[in-house]
Amino acid sequence: MARNVLYPLYQLGNPQLRIFRTNFFIQLVRPGTAQPEDTVQFRIPMEMTRVDLRNYLERIYNVPVAAVRTRVQHGSNRKRDYRNVRVKKPDYKVAYVQLIRMPSSILCPSGNSAALARAPSRALISGGCSVGPSRLKGHLRAARAPSSAAAVASPVPHTRARGSGLGLGRHWHILNF
Repeated sequence: MARNVLYPLYQLGNPQLRIFRTNFFIQLVRPGTAQPEDTVQFRIPMEMTRVDLRNYLERIYNVPVAAVRTRVQHGSNRKRDYRNVRVKKPDYKVAYVQLIRMPSSILCPSGNSAALARAPSRALISGGCSVGPSRLKGHLRAARAPSSAAAVASPVPHTRARGSGLGLGRHWHILNF
């Protein structure tokens, strides 16, 4: 069901309110080789540049980005169809995004050192602090892997990235919004 959005009254001579949405769809994928903790991998359209991706993540999802590297992956040419003719999969662009590690003093002004002491090594943005999603404003955080027996006893609940537009598919557990 659609929400009722109240716009200011249109008066003659004023421009109409318009919402510009991007035509790009990006996919967050699990990397094939080990990446640093602050790096995530995306599949992006061939037309999308690294500047477009940086603006996409920073302006739409409020994710602080340090660096973006891209490469073009050539599609596989091994498959053959019923006429024994090679069928080439389309090429796609892969982007490696290095996220900014936020200082824990910004996110945890209370000085919750107990949360920082038991922080797992995969906490990217949160700095190991247990803050609510309203405080992080949608920053990407990696799913936390249990690092000790105590962490195994109380696993971190994963939340699905519903309607995030990232096209996560079955890799929804990588993100924890």
